[in-house]
Amino acid sequence: MLSRHHIEIASMNHHYMFYELEEFFSSVSRLGYPCVELWTAPQHFFMDYRQNDPVERLSSLSEKYDVRIMGICPEQTNPKPHNMAAKDPAIQERVYAYFTRAIDVASAVGASQVLVTSGWAYYSEPVAAARERSAAMLRRIAAYAGKMGINLAIEALRKPESLIANSAADLHVLLDMVNDPALKVCLDIGAMVDAGDTIQDYFDTFGSDVIHAHFVDCGPRSLHLALGDGERDIAEDIRTFECNGYQGVLSVECTDSLTLTDPMGADARSMRTYRAAYEQIESAR
Repeated sequence: MLSRHHIEIASMNHHYMFYELEEFFSSVSRLGYPCVELWTAPQHFFMDYRQNDPVERLSSLSEKYDVRIMGICPEQTNPKPHNMAAKDPAIQERVYAYFTRAIDVASAVGASQVLVTSGWAYYSEPVAAARERSAAMLRRIAAYAGKMGINLAIEALRKPESLIANSAADLHVLLDMVNDPALKVCLDIGAMVDAGDTIQDYFDTFGSDVIHAHFVDCGPRSLHLALGDGERDIAEDIRTFECNGYQGVLSVECTDSLTLTDPMGADARSMRTYRAAYEQIESAR
């Protein structure tokens, strides 16, 4: 059992894309993960701006395997159609319908948050124009999230995924533009490394508004590796989160293609690395 005093670790289902959703829940339960962040992959949980799979299936799996769903991570990066900075008014309305649906799903399964991004700009337009559109849409969606008691956790995106918000400083500008208490921050380790930021930079910039983390290892092959598959000092990273009074979970967003045939092994390595890191932390207390 994991100590209640430790920051919880969560798994995500991205690297289970070639497995059924129940296999994901069964695996993470067996490995000791207390919670998951659910990525809305169509083959696992279909959701668009008009409809979604029955949420009762998610609740049933959560209850069956005693693994809570702490957050919903909707598909949203290019070429997915749900661009937070969409320019066309018809697309904007579909984007609003999509993300408010995600908030409804989160509420129905007892999750506390929905992961969002800035969306992306056309390369042929000023980034500032797309940033204004992004802020306007985030403001609309945050207002709905607040009414539903759900937080939005926004993460930075790497270039060339988007040019709107790549760093902690960029996110700070965007949050100031939105100015809604329901919009919080997800610290994505991969995006953080790519931008040259640090974990402490995020806490210095956002403080307790950092409510979520995509917590991964990084190496030459990928910036979204399973824990232990890269070069980061996982114990030191966790210690930095602890020293800043972090209240969220550490969600392992492994997108390494080499783990697609054996995501269970990747999650086992992440859990072993996480537990070993806490043994190191505890021995130094």
